[in-house]
Amino acid sequence: MTNDFLRRLPIVVGGLGAVLLLINRLLTPDITDSQARADVLGVILSAVLILIGLLWQQVQPRLPDAVQLVGEEGFVLAPDLPETVKTELAWASHLLLTNTVTRSLVVYYQGKVLLRRGILAEKSEVVPRAILKRVLEKQKPVYLVDLKVYPGRIEFDYLPENTQGVICQPIGKEGVFILGANAPRSYTKQDEIWIAGIADKLAVTLKG
Repeated sequence: MTNDFLRRLPIVVGGLGAVLLLINRLLTPDITDSQARADVLGVILSAVLILIGLLWQQVQPRLPDAVQLVGEEGFVLAPDLPETVKTELAWASHLLLTNTVTRSLVVYYQGKVLLRRGILAEKSEVVPRAILKRVLEKQKPVYLVDLKVYPGRIEFDYLPENTQGVICQPIGKEGVFILGANAPRSYTKQDEIWIAGIADKLAVTLKG
């Protein structure tokens, strides 16, 4: 909302200035040369502000609309994990939740859910279907930029129902990091590189 307001501010100020100049001209019976020159400058300034506002509308990209994910906030770790693994999972998930648009995440490894954190759906079980199986088989991440347009979204029923975007990042050859965002098209290339690096580090910890 703040971004939209700033984008429109020059148009509002320019339009208001033009209206005030017009009112001032109508209420002033005798216009001096200096007033006329000031009015001309005022009109030019108002026009420039309006033009700048219109250009901002075109040049500045509109940020994706974020939503409030449906679910309860939680942090669930598999109870039988070594303390070192728990610490690593807690560290990695905290980084992603606080430094990216990720609002819900799941770590699935060797057929088990090791971690659920952020906004949690009611369902906790992960059953690998087409997309997750492809990630495990191909060892390549999948980024669903706008989840609602993908028929395969139904397999992510262990994420909040209104999750907007999903990244499935391989963790070695036996696991997947599943990240849910609260806005479509919101992960940057830098985010994807960073997520891959964290997943690689987790793979080393989990394998050891």
